[in-house]
Amino acid sequence: MNTQWTIGIIGGSGLYAIDGLEDAEWRTVDTPWGMPSDDILFGRVGAVAIRFLPRHGRGHVHLPGEIPARANIDALKRAGCTDLLAISSVGALQEELPPGTFAIVDQFVDRTTQRPGSFFGSGLVGHVSMADPTCERLGAFAAAAFSAVGGTVAEGATYLAMEGPQFSSRAESRLYRDWGCDVIGMTALPEARLAREAELPYALVGMVTDYDCWRDDRAAVDVAEIVAQMAANGRIARAAVAHLLRHLPPERTPSPIDTALDGAIMTAPAQRDTTLIQRNAAILARVLG
Repeated sequence: MNTQWTIGIIGGSGLYAIDGLEDAEWRTVDTPWGMPSDDILFGRVGAVAIRFLPRHGRGHVHLPGEIPARANIDALKRAGCTDLLAISSVGALQEELPPGTFAIVDQFVDRTTQRPGSFFGSGLVGHVSMADPTCERLGAFAAAAFSAVGGTVAEGATYLAMEGPQFSSRAESRLYRDWGCDVIGMTALPEARLAREAELPYALVGMVTDYDCWRDDRAAVDVAEIVAQMAANGRIARAAVAHLLRHLPPERTPSPIDTALDGAIMTAPAQRDTTLIQRNAAILARVLG
């Protein structure tokens, strides 16, 4: 088991760079699932190896529903990542999460409709648990780091993943509040599901840019205001990520998520699709040898 950290950072709207990155080099990582959103920025912060992937691509070129999530996670696995920290802009569904809050997500409600959501398929059936879809350990490290640099942190948030690219109607926004969701975004799923299938502990920090449109006495979501808040959030996020990387424990101890595929593959060996196995060579290397 690898005792060294290699942290994959998936940057969303508002986080496009890593402060203090040493030996930085953009590298192309090919995958059987196509090209990821962009090249991956390899580097290190102190003793910690870093792999940074801009989720929407440099210049923000991919719509949320068109992000090549399978290629992204596969590429980060091939790049040697042991853990994934995802950062994404979100809207708030609760009054106590004003713009500028950093929400540590621990649950998801999936309302996406058009995105391939698994590395498995016919001829290679697999099931992993998503009861606790994020990594408690990495989430705690992130919460401490954002607090340390002056960020306002809210832990235990439930993220509603919508298809987009349009924002919610007021009726939808009120419904999601009634469901008990705390923040809303367009990109964390199927990303988190695929990370679990890839045995990569995954934590998500939702950077609140605005209140979603559930409040009758307020105007609807204003894109210009969101962009301005994204910039402010991004400055704190860059400082927090640098702090987290410099304060990780010197040795990475095993996570239960490292073995998420134990017992997950249901298809009998003789009936397994060899093409799909080969396509998933990086994901299945530990369990199929």
